[in-house]
Amino acid sequence: MTERTIGVTELALRDAHQSLMATRMATEDMVGACAAIDRAGYWSAECWGGATFDSCIRFLNEDPWERLRTFKKLLPNTRTQMLLRGQNLLGYRHYADDVVDRFVEKAAINGMDVFRVFDALNDPRNLERAIKAVQKSGKHAQGTICYTISPVHDIDNYVRLARQLRDMGVDSIALKDMAALLKPQPAADIVAAIKQEMPDMTVAVHCHSTTGVTLVSLWRAVESGADLIDTAISSMSLGPGHNPTESFQEVLEGTGYKADLDKEALHEIRDHFAEVRPRYAKFESKFTVDTDIFESQIPGGMLSNLESQLVAQGAGDKVVEVLKEVPKVRAASGYPPLVTPTSQIVGTQAVFNVLMGEWKTMTGEFADMVLGYYGKTEGETDPMVIEKAAKQTGKEKIDVRPADLIPNEWDNLRAEAEKLEGFDGTDEDVLTYALFPTVAPVFFKNRKNGPQNVSQSVEELEAERLLAAGDSGSGTVRIPITYDVTIGDKTHTVSVKPAEK
Repeated sequence: MTERTIGVTELALRDAHQSLMATRMATEDMVGACAAIDRAGYWSAECWGGATFDSCIRFLNEDPWERLRTFKKLLPNTRTQMLLRGQNLLGYRHYADDVVDRFVEKAAINGMDVFRVFDALNDPRNLERAIKAVQKSGKHAQGTICYTISPVHDIDNYVRLARQLRDMGVDSIALKDMAALLKPQPAADIVAAIKQEMPDMTVAVHCHSTTGVTLVSLWRAVESGADLIDTAISSMSLGPGHNPTESFQEVLEGTGYKADLDKEALHEIRDHFAEVRPRYAKFESKFTVDTDIFESQIPGGMLSNLESQLVAQGAGDKVVEVLKEVPKVRAASGYPPLVTPTSQIVGTQAVFNVLMGEWKTMTGEFADMVLGYYGKTEGETDPMVIEKAAKQTGKEKIDVRPADLIPNEWDNLRAEAEKLEGFDGTDEDVLTYALFPTVAPVFFKNRKNGPQNVSQSVEELEAERLLAAGDSGSGTVRIPITYDVTIGDKTHTVSVKPAEK
């Protein structure tokens, strides 16, 4: 029997430690596994993007560009891969097209091979410029569909999105399940439908393991034609992370499919991270398995955060009402996938609706979302909500691509960066400043001191862990959103933390 080989993307160098330990793993603790990763036979190794860029300069005093160059040097036989937030790049706002072009160009030059490009709202307009830039660089453009569940997110919807990505000329398509919502049958149905529509398209599937069902989902996806699967080495897997690489390979045995990975190399990778992981115990996620996500449609810890914050502020009797309000707010705003930042935006608005009266006040982020400044949602937004958002903010609803409203900004960014102490004059440093204009100046000044960890309070650690676990930001939300809400003569301070993916 001829076996079909399934490509595997190893996540230990990026998403695994982002999901499990707040993206705090230092490069020096990863390089020791690279020789084994390089000979294991992976299709690619995801090693950059997501929250790693932020974490490098904010906490580790590492140059993220040097990290990329290091991985490329140590993985000469393996494709390097990154997660790119479309028009947001690796930051938390939309950037002008000239900045998007420059970032992709420099990432490619510094060693990136595969760009997984996604948008939190699944708005293709927020993907097209980055995809074109990847194509211009001669690298692999992987267009991405964020998986969620709603009345508008049916198989036809996902095939339509896949068709739009194909028409952009992507080299492959990824189905990205950030919240471990992808059950086995939908995994099979969606992959089969995409492959029927475009049989020659390479399809990748990315799942987290938070709900405990997705190893089966990966198997059903393979049965239905998936070509590439994301996993994490066992010592860096499970919980809010991903399914184990070794387990996936064993699942395929005798089925007509194979992962064809070198088991000896896998053991070396496993043992390396088993030794390294305890150093980051204080950053570890406490989540194991959470099937409530299927009911709430809120990823990871968002439910518990809403509850704990309301109870702490004396509004514990409103918890059930808030949780019931979340799907109503989501429906009214066009059923956005609940990933960072949309999970925070929708969750916070649900709190406002319950504590202050339905739609009496909107957060600025929610108003911007329903008015189109984050992009277009796949469902229709309630006209009443749009009208109230416009009246409150004085802004008009837009239908254009949000980045069309942003003039070229590269020259201004360079001029600003050149004034900073420690700026090295490179385009890479300009891009670091563009992505994180408040953090980069401190990093530039301290870069000469070399890599280091920054100690934090328990509260700061928890907030940053939750931030890092949600790598799908498409707006400005990066830290817990805090509001003072007055009910009668009592003021409540409501803080909604970023959700896990």
